[in-house]
Amino acid sequence: MLLKIGELARRTGLTVRTLHHYDSIGLLSPSGRTQAGYRLYQHSDMARLHRIMALRRFGLSLAEIATSLAGPDLPLASIVAKQIAALDSQIAQADTLRGRLQMLQQQLVQGQEPELAEWLTTMELMTMYDNYFSREELQQIPMLTDAKVEQEWKALVARVRAVQAKGATPDDATAQALATQWMVKIVHDTNAHAGLFARLNTMHETETALQVSTGIDNALMQFIIQCFNASRVALYRPFLDDAEFMFLKANYGKRASEWLPLFAAIRTAMDANAAPTDPMVLELARQWLDLFQSYAGRDPATHRKLRTAHQQEPRLMDGSFVTPAMLQFLAPAMGVLAQQGGACES
Repeated sequence: MLLKIGELARRTGLTVRTLHHYDSIGLLSPSGRTQAGYRLYQHSDMARLHRIMALRRFGLSLAEIATSLAGPDLPLASIVAKQIAALDSQIAQADTLRGRLQMLQQQLVQGQEPELAEWLTTMELMTMYDNYFSREELQQIPMLTDAKVEQEWKALVARVRAVQAKGATPDDATAQALATQWMVKIVHDTNAHAGLFARLNTMHETETALQVSTGIDNALMQFIIQCFNASRVALYRPFLDDAEFMFLKANYGKRASEWLPLFAAIRTAMDANAAPTDPMVLELARQWLDLFQSYAGRDPATHRKLRTAHQQEPRLMDGSFVTPAMLQFLAPAMGVLAQQGGACES
């Protein structure tokens, strides 16, 4: 079946002008023409146009689409699968919004007018999220898309603020327990994806509306970090002598902000199937070793004690983005660094 350009435009929802433009830039040229010179599109042209339209919806520019189509053919089935996944994501978001609207409807029926402002804030936040995450990424962060998880976070924030209001310090056992619960939940509700959490942190630091909506401002985050670090230091205490412990206590957490970007970079390397001895991976291992030694010192004997601590105290891994797969991935690179003269422990 051959279609003239007008018919193809009508059937696909595109404009004739758009199809002319695709032809002029070599993105989609018709397979044939009539004797009068009119463009004719056949079945193979439909497959290419489907790819173009799908990639356009994924956010690629026409130049990027041209580059993609110039390479090895991406199976149309794979593109359709991605479209289905994108639609599934949109459906999930729509379900979440529907749930919120149902709650709003109930509140309005009961005369709770202030909830309207919360609804508007919700829509504002949904737009804000789009500036930081793709729809696929948002589905990996239930704390942003699941109303039930959002309520869990509000309850946890309230508990932390209550403890903070009583004057708790980072050495307070209750504050440390809440901070650990907080970090464990962060890891869980971001699917242990350090890169997504790093962007989430940036969004929280930048967007005042989000801080107001969640009740999580920068001061609260600093309190959580201080309490969590203090809890880790306390867990190390039984394994170190006085001098080792004092050094660790004085330095632990000083460079804490550097760990998350490092975890994110390692996750990216792992997702890219980078070779463990690739120069990039070796550099990541060097950064890891440098950060570790910033609070552990350089004495191999101390390193062995800290390794024993991790073996005997599983709570040290609670709330950490470090996974066994990550340690296994870095092990060969750490071995290379050890051969070059540096003992390293995680």
